[in-house]
Amino acid sequence: MNEGKIIEYIDQGRFVCTLCLQDKGNRLHLLTPSNREVNLSPKRAVLISQSAIDPIKPREELLERLRQTEEARNRLKEQFDVEELWELIRDEQESFNHTYLAQLVFGDSISDDHLSAVMRGLFEDRLYFKLKDGRFLPNSEAKVSQMIRQKQEEALREEKFNQGSAWLKEVKAGQEPAEMPFKEEIVTLLKELALYGADAPNLKYGKELLSRAGITDIGEARALLVRLGAWEEDENLDLLRFDIDTSFSERDLELSDRLAQKTIDLAGREDLTYTHIITIDGPYTCDFDDAMSLEIVGDEIHLGVHIADVAAVVSPDTDLDRLAAERASSLYLPRRQVPMIPPALSQNTLSLKQGCDRPTLSLLAHFSKQGELLHYRFVPSIIRVKEQLTYEEVNESLERVPLFQEIHRLSQRLRQARMDQGGLSLALPELQVTVNPDGSVSLDTVSQTTPSRMMVAELMILYNWLAARFCSENRIPVLYRTQSPPSEVLTSGDKGYLFYVLQQRRKLSPLQIQSTPVPHSGLGVDMYIQCTSPIRRYLDLVTQRQIRNWLTKQGPLVDEAGLEEIRLTAEPTVRNLEIIKRNRLRYWTLKFLSQQVGERFKAIVLDELKTKYRIVLTDFYLISEIKKQNGMLLTPGQEIGVEVKKADPHDDLLRLSPV
Repeated sequence: MNEGKIIEYIDQGRFVCTLCLQDKGNRLHLLTPSNREVNLSPKRAVLISQSAIDPIKPREELLERLRQTEEARNRLKEQFDVEELWELIRDEQESFNHTYLAQLVFGDSISDDHLSAVMRGLFEDRLYFKLKDGRFLPNSEAKVSQMIRQKQEEALREEKFNQGSAWLKEVKAGQEPAEMPFKEEIVTLLKELALYGADAPNLKYGKELLSRAGITDIGEARALLVRLGAWEEDENLDLLRFDIDTSFSERDLELSDRLAQKTIDLAGREDLTYTHIITIDGPYTCDFDDAMSLEIVGDEIHLGVHIADVAAVVSPDTDLDRLAAERASSLYLPRRQVPMIPPALSQNTLSLKQGCDRPTLSLLAHFSKQGELLHYRFVPSIIRVKEQLTYEEVNESLERVPLFQEIHRLSQRLRQARMDQGGLSLALPELQVTVNPDGSVSLDTVSQTTPSRMMVAELMILYNWLAARFCSENRIPVLYRTQSPPSEVLTSGDKGYLFYVLQQRRKLSPLQIQSTPVPHSGLGVDMYIQCTSPIRRYLDLVTQRQIRNWLTKQGPLVDEAGLEEIRLTAEPTVRNLEIIKRNRLRYWTLKFLSQQVGERFKAIVLDELKTKYRIVLTDFYLISEIKKQNGMLLTPGQEIGVEVKKADPHDDLLRLSPV
């Protein structure tokens, strides 16, 4: 019987010292030091004393005895070193009972208090021994070292939690936070949370840190980074998510500077510097990679389309070539440009700047006065741009400059020829974002069908189409761009051009890149490649290099397998850049709309869904949704008005209601 004995059990990770008032066989009725009576299964008892106390003594005396026993056992526990005990027996591959271990520590004459002291010490330490089946097994030296490291890491982690959460509280409160040893690590963690949300690699750690700082929404991480000055208010998170390098290393800049100063060999190039050559671009263009010329000679139109000969400077398998391949394309965003090639080359040596002799790969094509192609050739050339014009300047002077009129007239014929072959005109105005000094956003649309833009577009399509024919006829391996016919060809009908374009685009077949020439239905040509932007697109540079090497016999041609390998490497990056451009335009549009809460805008219904309608805001070409309301009946193509209820570019949120 256990009545009157001191019984210890473990509760919530600590030893509890009790006195057994009654032993009921399958249950022990115990008195705790706090003067509570509890029932315990005998299986939970970890130590039962040999000596006993008369349980019918006064309660105060029993409680005092428990208190004295607890103090004595804790004192004894402090008198031995668990590590020293472990060092005595660590090499013995066996387990030990608590009696043997107590005798090693205190000698042969041991009491219940000695036994308890050893058990308490080993249980609380948990570093050098593990308890298994009531016996203690010493951990190996390797295991102890590992556990020590873990404890140290946990202690450091706790210190980071404590200091980091206090620091973030100051940041959240708008205070100037003091310097803190773990700042860099916490900033990195905040960036992970802001960029990847629930998919952040250290999500659990990050949530705990924010929670201790009184922050429950991990979305607050972005605002904290802005307050810390680590990010701008309008930081482009996609650039960080996709790991896009937005600057050049010192080594890259030095390399491009050396190439920029190198004299380009002009031997074997056709001299076209006497020709009146112009460029037409946007007002902020810095890298001019295409130019044009046109002369009327007798009954013929002599057209020249001149593309910067980047391949003459950027050789394959060089550091600069690898850099361009990694970037895959230049990236043009509101307030930021990320060039594929360093500016010393892309905006200077390679750029077709006014008054500068530049190497080009020129298309020289002769047409009849009626616009019929008579013959053409591609030739390495040297040109000197006479006029650097903007789209607006050409549009404004079109009626009084014969050169512009002739280029426009030829472009119209080229365009009509494509439309007659099934080409589709699905251009929409381009949304132009302006961020004002006060942080507000202005949005404007720029038509893509003005005479000057149509002229440039048609001449670039002509160059790429004839380059494709040239490569096909001469069996030059290149990557052709193809598109099967659409699943359905729609008519514009009476629902407006915007509705028609968006609906027809959904019927288009996907664009494909392959090594055999087949038609491009969207453009209305029998074959097509891209090589008119070698400064800005790496695959254009690769194609230009193929044509140039064939013309000059100065380098080997990459075979189809090699081209496919290049394509597979470049395409994922190109796709990511397109996502970044699309998302960034949406971001600035939502930021503009966040400043227009309560304002009304025009929209067109695109589709009716189960609980909502898909619509497009006609001023910004932004597709969104509105919820169906009682009595609401809208049809696709219908024009409606909507009111901005809420917009948040950071959460990609737009809430509209019909009016």
